[in-house]
Amino acid sequence: MDARFLGIADLTETPSVAVVVDVMRAYTVAAWAFARGAEKIVLAESLDGALALKARHPEWVALKDGPPAAGFDMVNSPGMLRSVDLAGRTVVQKTTAGTVGALAVKDAELVLCAGFVVAEATARLLRARESDRVTFVVTGEDGKADEDLACAQYIAGRASGAGTDAAPFLRRAAESRAAAELAQGVRRGVHSDDVALCLELDRFPFAMVAASEDSLMVLRPYPVSPPAEEDHVRSP
Repeated sequence: MDARFLGIADLTETPSVAVVVDVMRAYTVAAWAFARGAEKIVLAESLDGALALKARHPEWVALKDGPPAAGFDMVNSPGMLRSVDLAGRTVVQKTTAGTVGALAVKDAELVLCAGFVVAEATARLLRARESDRVTFVVTGEDGKADEDLACAQYIAGRASGAGTDAAPFLRRAAESRAAAELAQGVRRGVHSDDVALCLELDRFPFAMVAASEDSLMVLRPYPVSPPAEEDHVRSP
């Protein structure tokens, strides 16, 4: 597999297959939202856009980075989200980097959003699709976030069929700037378990596929078959 690792600003053309990686914390939060029963996640282009969607759909759950704010129901924290019942709900998510990255490749044939919690399922889907060329969008720190790059490189290795050891990649993520800022309380809207939850490898058995629906970029969980059944996985 030909894997490219680019920051959002480095995307000069629309890739065929894109994997948008935000470990700390957008796509860890998204995975937890699905695990807590959410039907879909709408990726908002801006805070105002998220609030406008919430105003039109009061029953939707809106969340954002940083501290709590008027109009938003929650913040972008897996530690806080893991105890919330989201059964059948639609979530509107706006984050600093993760949602921006997904919207930057919205015209790709296949857009996957990922973190370590769905790494193996994401790799399996790429293998099942026989994706020869994949662009990994490293969303954090203008493409330099080591937790996102480490996760992207790990998924690329697994998607290529290599027996990739997760330990060094998880170590890099644990020692990243983002992990330190979350642990030290530099960032707001943080739960003490957030870093640990972001580093849980393969917590969930689904990949996450984003696609345009009624002019919105919508993320949904996509169950992936066990390895022995990979040949039978249908393309999303």
